[in-house]
Amino acid sequence: MNQTYTDFLRAKVHHDEGCGYDVRAREVNPWLKPHQVDMTRWLVKGGRRALFAAFGLGKTVIQLETVRLTLQKLGHGRGLIVAPLGVRGEFFKDAKKLKTKITFVRSTAEAQDDGIYLTNYESVREGKLDPSGFQVISLDEADVLRGFGGTKTFREFMRLFENTNVHRFVATATPAPNEFIELLAYAAFLGIMDVGQAKTRFFKRNSEQADELTLHPHKEREFWLWVASWALFVQKPSDLGHSDEGYNLPPFEVRWHEVPTDHADAGAERDGQGKLLKDAAIGVVDAAREKRTSLPARIVKMQELRAAEPDEHRLIWHDLEAERLAIEAAVPGVVSIYGTQDLEEREAAVVAFSDGQIKELAAKPIIAGSGCNFQRHCARAIFLGIGFKFKDFFQAIHRIQRFLQARPVRIDIIYTEAERKIRDELIAKWDGHKRQTEAMAAIIRQYGLSGAASAAELTRSLGVTRREATGGGWTVAHNDTVDETARLAPDSVGLVLTSVPFATQYEYSPSYNDFGHTDDVAHFFRQMDYLTPSLYRALIPGRILAVHVKDRITPAGLTGLGFQTVQPFHADCIAHYRAHGFGYLGMKTIVTDVVRENAQTYRLGWSEQCKDGSRMGVGMPEYLLLFRKPPTDRSQGYADVRVVKSKDKYSRGRWQLDAHGFMRSSGQRLLAPEDLNGLSSAEVFQAFKHYSGTEVYDFERDVRLLDHLDGLKMLPPGFMLCQPVSHSPEVWTDVTRMLTLNGEQYAKGKEMHLCPLQFDIVDRAITQYTNPGDEVYDPFGGLMTVPLRAVKLGRRGRAAELNGGYFDDGVWHLRRQDDQGKAPTLFDLAVEHVAEEAL
Repeated sequence: MNQTYTDFLRAKVHHDEGCGYDVRAREVNPWLKPHQVDMTRWLVKGGRRALFAAFGLGKTVIQLETVRLTLQKLGHGRGLIVAPLGVRGEFFKDAKKLKTKITFVRSTAEAQDDGIYLTNYESVREGKLDPSGFQVISLDEADVLRGFGGTKTFREFMRLFENTNVHRFVATATPAPNEFIELLAYAAFLGIMDVGQAKTRFFKRNSEQADELTLHPHKEREFWLWVASWALFVQKPSDLGHSDEGYNLPPFEVRWHEVPTDHADAGAERDGQGKLLKDAAIGVVDAAREKRTSLPARIVKMQELRAAEPDEHRLIWHDLEAERLAIEAAVPGVVSIYGTQDLEEREAAVVAFSDGQIKELAAKPIIAGSGCNFQRHCARAIFLGIGFKFKDFFQAIHRIQRFLQARPVRIDIIYTEAERKIRDELIAKWDGHKRQTEAMAAIIRQYGLSGAASAAELTRSLGVTRREATGGGWTVAHNDTVDETARLAPDSVGLVLTSVPFATQYEYSPSYNDFGHTDDVAHFFRQMDYLTPSLYRALIPGRILAVHVKDRITPAGLTGLGFQTVQPFHADCIAHYRAHGFGYLGMKTIVTDVVRENAQTYRLGWSEQCKDGSRMGVGMPEYLLLFRKPPTDRSQGYADVRVVKSKDKYSRGRWQLDAHGFMRSSGQRLLAPEDLNGLSSAEVFQAFKHYSGTEVYDFERDVRLLDHLDGLKMLPPGFMLCQPVSHSPEVWTDVTRMLTLNGEQYAKGKEMHLCPLQFDIVDRAITQYTNPGDEVYDPFGGLMTVPLRAVKLGRRGRAAELNGGYFDDGVWHLRRQDDQGKAPTLFDLAVEHVAEEAL
């Protein structure tokens, strides 16, 4: 390689020189208020930034002016503002005040000349308008992107903008509290940071639920500083040092109205016994059923509320079509807007209600809850029911509770007794939103809009100061693994055993040295090219390199094919190590739970399989790839230092079973469905495991067993209760997934590793491929599982780790094992006592 490793790392450093422009205050339209001027200048200067401003602070005028000024600095070009249906009128009203020309378009052909254009998300999503030809893009109410990877809108926008340098802006009032994936989607769209990279830098993940993220406590400040570097949260003008005069929100009252639940159809328990009361913690399906059965009672309550203030202009929010029809039947003169309605008719109704020409408007929050300003003539809203989506609920409230509202606002929310949990969740999320926005406002007040001080705290490191720790049979180093592995003596390591980083899937530390901080798979393997030759040199000729890997899922939005695909990372690893002189011996397959995997990727869903069986692939197992460094003497093929087994301990029978591809049937009778009746889930799991491991395989019989369990309501949706057992030594289905050092980390309240290596995998490899006393090396030590288990099995352990936190925790585990080894056992004390008696 012509490029040195240091030069390779330096090339990773992409200095953010910014893609925006400095704007003087006097260049901004004088119609804008001081806080709006500051926000506009900040957006234009960044070139790719997000604006999260409270309702009524002027996002519309700020977007218009941001696009105009950016185009002015470019000297030419077209700007595009993409907005939800129903808000076109607001943009034209504000554009008229600013004396800024904008044109509404629905197709690319309508936007040929330079200038500012306005369109709806539908036009872009349906392919009528291609935004790639515009130089400036601003997304109004950009929370449409919050369904990262799952919505057609997000996939389309990511595809269109992935390789462009266009100036991009997003604007919305309410990033959802604790739904961090929404913020990461904004960052990805703006080109700030890849979603996967951001996930691994700041969050611990729920391995059983896709995109459910929990912010690491020690990363909380760093995360919000990072967000503040590209997103601006403003709740009131004083956050930016300006007066709040004219921006004090009016009195606001929320009233909850509980109507009784009909418990006549409460359902039954699993054993068939009828329930006296409906479950309070209802899910989405039960909630929809509850809404339908309680509709008459909720309509009665709505009429009572209307009768108390008959002259008020009023919004009536609902979720179901049946509710819309019931409202229209009960409320004379009400105007409804709904999804199948003509777009022009829908927008006309929104404008008429906004202007006070319509007295009562019925709509779903998902249709009219974003972007519409109804505060001029309306200060009352009734929610005919409640739902799980806080975002839609919160947006709908703030169509009238916003700055420039002149009257006290009252919100009446109708729910049933069975929906108390949903009400409590909404209130909790509301509180979370308040905490989130206050945290961001505090950062802005501390650092201002320049961001220079916060940027200094976020600087990614290059290089590491080496630290070494040693103990009873182990040596580990906090260092870049390329530098550390180069220190190893030639032909000194008996086994290299590691879980290699999965290219760009995870980032383990904020360092340019991190193998996870790479542009793509090819870039990752270019960094591996600096490590693998040292591994080859250090390994004893004829010995094994064992690499734990897993293939990766490429989201549908990034494949360009419309569906998820598998990136065969294990095949890339095989090609890489073979290119560096290793001989490939094969792989061990470690089976994983496909039900849990589906919760992580939404790729193997039962419902999706029923819709189209051609979409579903298979579960993603893990692999232990086995490579061998050729021995010095290649005439016999034996290792320079052989791994010798004694025949009195390693019997002929064990060898035959290990060598054979499959196990024979034991001849016992097959498990019958009725054998599972009355058993607990744990007992079913063990019974099926024994049955699957000893009987002749019968796919259809297994299906009948599982269907029988499902009929007993014992088949859980969250994990695979009956997991097939392998009859092949090449496929390991008995690896205990939870037996890792993360168990210790969790118990101690320490940071858990992103990809912990299971003890079973490590122990089997060490036992099979090394002699007692051999040195076992892990170039990616993590929590030091490999050296820990190596010492426990009578070998010497060595590892390198870049993450300082992982290194410190790993040393703690190693030293604790040393201390446990020194502590006398009951047997030791008994022998000592006998010796004393003999004296």
